[in-house]
Amino acid sequence: MILHIDMDAFFAAIEQRDNPDLKDKPVIISGRSKRSVVATASYEARKFGIGSAMPVYKALQLCDHLEIVPVNKKKYQAESKKIMKILARFSPLLEQVSIDEAYLDISGCERLFGSFRQIAITIKKDIYDHLSLTCSIGIAPMKFLSKIASDMNKPDGLTIVPESSVSDFISALPIGKVPGIGKSSMKNMHQLQIRTLGDVKKFSLPVLTSKFGKMGTRLMELSSGIDKSRVETSYIRKSISSEVTLSSDIDNFKEVKNIILERTQIVGRILRKKDLVCRNVFLKLKFSNFSQITRSISLSSPVSSSASIFNQALSLYKKIKLKKKIRLIGVGVSALQKRGHPIQMQLITDPGEDDKQWEAVDSAVDLISKKFGSSAINKASLTKAGKRRENMSENIVVKLTISGRVQGVFFRAETKKTADCLGITGFVKNLVSGSVEAVIKGDPAVVDEMIKWCNRGPAASKVDKVKVEKLQQSAKEAENFYQFEIRY
Repeated sequence: MILHIDMDAFFAAIEQRDNPDLKDKPVIISGRSKRSVVATASYEARKFGIGSAMPVYKALQLCDHLEIVPVNKKKYQAESKKIMKILARFSPLLEQVSIDEAYLDISGCERLFGSFRQIAITIKKDIYDHLSLTCSIGIAPMKFLSKIASDMNKPDGLTIVPESSVSDFISALPIGKVPGIGKSSMKNMHQLQIRTLGDVKKFSLPVLTSKFGKMGTRLMELSSGIDKSRVETSYIRKSISSEVTLSSDIDNFKEVKNIILERTQIVGRILRKKDLVCRNVFLKLKFSNFSQITRSISLSSPVSSSASIFNQALSLYKKIKLKKKIRLIGVGVSALQKRGHPIQMQLITDPGEDDKQWEAVDSAVDLISKKFGSSAINKASLTKAGKRRENMSENIVVKLTISGRVQGVFFRAETKKTADCLGITGFVKNLVSGSVEAVIKGDPAVVDEMIKWCNRGPAASKVDKVKVEKLQQSAKEAENFYQFEIRY
């Protein structure tokens, strides 16, 4: 039997746990700009119709007292590792498929841990006892059924599909619940009057493949209770990508080029950190009318250098004829494999730059970034193109003296979290007077947003007054910051 463990509103649940003032309140994890989208919504927020990927402005229209918390990826990743350690105690056959979900094959584990139900109950209890978080678990003989089952009784649910009930379960399962069935597929389903997975059996394989391509073969197998996929312990990510929603729509080539360059630096760094190479590069664009396209290119040999990825992504962009302005740009890589994996040798060497030369440069940059922060070294063309601009003529530095009930660890941590979200550098520290001092450096408009946040403060604090003092770039406090830090 296979368990699918899915954490409940993972990011939001962590923030509600760590900040008691957010408990039982509608919370979303997101940025604060007009174009930010919801990363995760708490179950209290979902009651208002708020869900993942919804624009924040729309979420605020649905719930005007919504609590918006910036993303803290490092904290969520740390909690995810703790969860996977708990799961690994029950079976070596563990496959993590995202930051908050995993498959666990517990076949043959009954003598050690009890029945399948008892194992799931113990896992839920261990996660809650150690991390104060809830999860939903689905149990079934097949992976795809266990994933569907985990979503049936959220939050804090437990659903079991015994082998004896698989046929009846499949016959009654709404077709929209099957993983991989999207909006376009659903149109064809309606035309064929396929309402449940069991209805798929009414059609021959040639009809299904003509309508759904390769998915038609899989649908035929699933409708017959056949799922060849297994829990993969040596899981390799299928893709790595980075995208950004722009503050305003653009169509200027230089601006687009710089943003593609920014994204490829991030993707390349992650690729090399995971010791992976890619054989496919793709570019995603979303336009002002919310339509979107994805273009990709297959490479003759695997690469990992940011420069190679950038050149391929830019060549994809140059082939696109723009009819609308762009609101989102994303760059990604796929067809990933471990570095050093055996590859077919080429009879003819590709012309152009040598990826290995750029890898050496990238590796040196990666080491500097790891030691001093991701903004310590950057492409010269990006010094005026990102959130972390360090151009001295554009950035300003201000010192804030914040008084009130603000000297807790939580206040400083939340200040850092917000500064990181906005791309501001500097530091925050306690003063012997009982106040807090924050020195922040960045674009004037972003610094202004940070000052407004400091005047509000996080929910658990009480800000009485914020004194703002503009500093000269030559002042000691206005040193070249590489990140935003907490000082003691």
